[in-house]
Amino acid sequence: MLSPTIRLYYYARQFIPRRLQIVLRRQFQIGKSRFGYTWPTYALTEPLPGGWDGWPEGKKFALVLTHDVDSKVGYEKCLELAAIEECLGFRSVFNFVADEYDVSPKLRKELQERGFEIGIHGLYHNSFLYHSREHFRKQAPRINQVLKEWDAVGFRSPCMYHNLDWIHDLQVEYDASTFDMDPFEPQPDGMHTLFPIHVRKGFTDRAYVELPYTLPQDFTLFILMRNRTTDIWKKKLEWIVRNGGMALMITHPDYMCFDGKKPSYSEYDVDLYRRFLEYIQTAYRDQYWHVLPKEIARFWVRLAGGE
Repeated sequence: MLSPTIRLYYYARQFIPRRLQIVLRRQFQIGKSRFGYTWPTYALTEPLPGGWDGWPEGKKFALVLTHDVDSKVGYEKCLELAAIEECLGFRSVFNFVADEYDVSPKLRKELQERGFEIGIHGLYHNSFLYHSREHFRKQAPRINQVLKEWDAVGFRSPCMYHNLDWIHDLQVEYDASTFDMDPFEPQPDGMHTLFPIHVRKGFTDRAYVELPYTLPQDFTLFILMRNRTTDIWKKKLEWIVRNGGMALMITHPDYMCFDGKKPSYSEYDVDLYRRFLEYIQTAYRDQYWHVLPKEIARFWVRLAGGE
């Protein structure tokens, strides 16, 4: 359950202009940065899971690309973003907000036929799902219905809120609502691991795989911090590779600016993302195991003896 302060913020947010929201979040981020976090890296106490024998094909690290499509604005850019990845030989998951804008079956089918994955980013892009256990239980049947209709097996909560016990209400193979470490998130309790997590329900056989993101979000780097390079991504990736972990990215087409246009106050040039993918290709050629989230989740289940 979310704290009263967070609930009040998300209630009030609907009345605050978007530009002012970003200004306020920048001030929040600046305040947090003064506490001397080692972010984006940190001291690993248990860098490898028990019995770990490495990634498939002898690769040094896993690479997973994910996109949260927060609004209709982002939805309209999905095919352009997919084309960039496709040209470079990458594939990703597109997580759509099911009941906030129309997600056409035609678009979903096209993305899936081109090798991309479809996931669900909640029913609405707000914090209401986590306001109480009752709220979650009420939304779970509809979420499960959409999962089945979309042939989707993965979920990511809106606003990166999470309660791993409640996720068992959903008929998913994996959840991706957490992170290894991100002090700038409203719910900043990180998992402090670079690997997937097998989440079992009590002493039952029911379980799913949790996939924390391990590279900073594009919104944090380029909108809040106003960075114009990918140096922080590169620094964190180098550290992940050194520790043999999973590099899982979250980016948002909503904040990407295409076609060489001048980015607005809430956008960044998509070439930053493109150049980072090209950097991975050249700097880590033949070193990464690049798969979709559902594939890495299934690998983790097999690793745990679930199949």
